[in-house]
Amino acid sequence: MSEYVIMTDSSCDLPAKLADEMELTVLPLYVDVDGQKFTNYLDEREISFAEIYAKLRTKCPAKTSAVNVNDFMEPMESLLKDGKDVLYIGFSSGLSGTYNAGAMAARELAEKYPERKILTTDSLCASMGQGLLVYLAWQQKQQGKSIEEVRDFVEENKLHLCHWFTIDDLMFLKRGGRVSGATAIVGSMLSIKPVMHVDNDGHLIKVDTARGRKASIKALADRAEQLGIDLANQVIFISHGDCIEDANYLADIMRNRFHVKDVVISYVGPVIGAHSGPGTIALFFLGRER
Repeated sequence: MSEYVIMTDSSCDLPAKLADEMELTVLPLYVDVDGQKFTNYLDEREISFAEIYAKLRTKCPAKTSAVNVNDFMEPMESLLKDGKDVLYIGFSSGLSGTYNAGAMAARELAEKYPERKILTTDSLCASMGQGLLVYLAWQQKQQGKSIEEVRDFVEENKLHLCHWFTIDDLMFLKRGGRVSGATAIVGSMLSIKPVMHVDNDGHLIKVDTARGRKASIKALADRAEQLGIDLANQVIFISHGDCIEDANYLADIMRNRFHVKDVVISYVGPVIGAHSGPGTIALFFLGRER
């Protein structure tokens, strides 16, 4: 069986140390904050995530910059030249053109390197939902599964990867066109927090609301109780928009209520954070359905 590498992009929001331990190839994406373009490296080598969120709190304009086929060509081809096959697990096509650019690069390189395998799969996931799916794929690889078997595992399980999150500031959803100005203003005045998830098409969908911050965080745990499969044997992931105390609060609920195997906490990276804003809390786990 040929050696292969799992490749993803930095919207996976994995802790840099964990990504290194997994020996992933991670394509960095880009974010533009207050007119300045930053590369989203997992290790924050260009700018720290705390600095990005500090800028977002001052209402600096922020947007993401698309990657293109050429961004993928060099890292993919480097692996192929080194005699390695590639499995690319990409950011949801329902939220970004990143996966399509990676898939197009893979098709071009497959013609150039017919002796190598270069497989791609649209995760239909975002942030640490994508990260958790990549982590589970890596575990399969560690068990000796072939590149095709791991690809099939991802395809079979991605719609069981539950993404539930709440946003602290509705004005960020207004900026992204996901709620009206009136809804954002009234909701902010009444401390109404949206409870949202990523659906089967990889889109962000508002499902419910909660009154107050603590209630919205507890609502995420309630969704895990409703949908989760054998939570006591799961490593669950939590991401946060520069609000580690709230992430720890949710982690404690998950440990005490469901006795989960382990919890991995990391930032909502700047690619997602530019749209969700400071104070976002997200919970990721395997469930019967999304």
